[in-house]
Amino acid sequence: MERESMEFDVLIVGAGPAGLSAACRIKQLAEEGGQEINVCVVEKGSEVGAHILAGTVFEPTALNELFPNWKELGAPLNTPVLRDDIFLLKSDNGATKIPNAFVPKNMHNEGNYIISLGNLCRWLAEQAEGMGVEVYPGFAAAEVLYDENNVVKGIITGDMGVAKDGSEKDGYMPGMELRAKYTLFTEGCRGHLGKQLLRKFNLDEGKDPQHYGIGIKELWDIDPSKHEPGLVVHTTGWPLSDSGSTGGSFLYHLENGQVYVGLITDLSYSNPHLSPFGEFQKLKTHPEIRKYLEGGKRASYGARAITKGGFNSLPKMSFPGGLLLGCDAGTLNFSKIKGSHTAMKSGLLGAETVVEALKAGKDGEELTSFAEKFKNSWLYKELYEERNFGPAMHKYGNVVGGAIAFFEQNILHRSLPFTFHDTTPDYATMKSVDEAKTLTYPKPDNVLTFDRLSSVFISNTNHEENQPVHLKLKDPSIPIQHNLPKYDEPAQRYCPAGVYEVVDADDGSGKQFQINAQNCVHCKTCDIKDPAQNITWVTPEGGGGPNYPNM
Repeated sequence: MERESMEFDVLIVGAGPAGLSAACRIKQLAEEGGQEINVCVVEKGSEVGAHILAGTVFEPTALNELFPNWKELGAPLNTPVLRDDIFLLKSDNGATKIPNAFVPKNMHNEGNYIISLGNLCRWLAEQAEGMGVEVYPGFAAAEVLYDENNVVKGIITGDMGVAKDGSEKDGYMPGMELRAKYTLFTEGCRGHLGKQLLRKFNLDEGKDPQHYGIGIKELWDIDPSKHEPGLVVHTTGWPLSDSGSTGGSFLYHLENGQVYVGLITDLSYSNPHLSPFGEFQKLKTHPEIRKYLEGGKRASYGARAITKGGFNSLPKMSFPGGLLLGCDAGTLNFSKIKGSHTAMKSGLLGAETVVEALKAGKDGEELTSFAEKFKNSWLYKELYEERNFGPAMHKYGNVVGGAIAFFEQNILHRSLPFTFHDTTPDYATMKSVDEAKTLTYPKPDNVLTFDRLSSVFISNTNHEENQPVHLKLKDPSIPIQHNLPKYDEPAQRYCPAGVYEVVDADDGSGKQFQINAQNCVHCKTCDIKDPAQNITWVTPEGGGGPNYPNM
């Protein structure tokens, strides 16, 4: 069956904050300049926001630029931050509150809002559609389209109706070719196509390797007497400190008697016994967290990797025919634990660059002017000034690394005159099982702590079961022959959705590696952390995956 095709001026892959901001800004600039620019946004989730997961304390800097009248337009920013509490958790019941005077200034949240990023993206999509942008959820961008000169000319959406064995089911529909003069890739962290573009065009040559964390989050309805709308709580230390790992937790009081609670575990951890999901469940038993959750009920669950390499890991963002923007490029400011405003700003800069190129009659030429726009922006300045935060945390740990951040931000009011680097990729940090401390995780009580399968259930994750497995093994023998004896196959633990299991083979021949792809919440941790770099995440059938409400 021949593929259908559609033509656009600009195609945007991913309906997240970067992509939707770019779409809206293109339409604004086109109207101001009297141009006709047709814009299309494709999104793999079943609806806009279905796959969006973040903390989220939101800094409105870029939103103020895009829609200065966002309050009148009804943007879902309903809960301003009123107070920050930051704790060093010393043990499973000990905690020290860090005085505000000793907190790095980027950790303060005056002027920010506690929001659902998914709901903000739904609102941005409404604004974009009102301007004439075509937004197509449920369509996964499966391949990049190139012309004969290796210029990006769009994408091919995934085929629909393919069985697990590769045969065509009733109702099979081949993917469409979506062609464009310029394509903006805004897939979020560890984008499937962004990863290919980085490699094809050597965009990250000479840069520090990208670094990541895995964020696991729950939404709770809590006892109204314990609810403080606008309260932001962050912690560092326990439970991750017990394994020598870094990261931190958050608990945010939003509106309607609800809180977000979550843990970010840096994927540079070295202990193969570590389970980020298990660490998160332990976190909730600490008195400083438990006191808010007791008497409440868990409403939703999700997990997503975040890019946290910062300035030192930023790739070149332009290539012939397009741009790599937002978390696809790694624009998150980990010092602030915020990436939405930076992603949006990269989208605004990309929009300006594309509109200028189209006005000049260019089609598919490399958007080299983007680099200068980026360098002259507050986004560049912000990321450059915080370039030492992540490497210092990895090199010296949370306490000393935090002290360095405090010295830079609060004392010097600028960055140090030299740069820390972290040149070891996250997948290469794993110790063997015989070198690492054994870690144990208590059985869930189903009140505060839960298992992975019940958690996946409330993420509303669903995939058409009879479809090709979207988690590809380069060498199917590696999990059992290499990873199991050396690392006790860590995929069993680093996956927050129970996708990977080591089970007894049906024929009694020993162990086999089982992939429960229907559980996948699209966090991308396996693609990042597998020590053999043997697992590749590709797009499943469009519309599959989690469906996050209010997350």
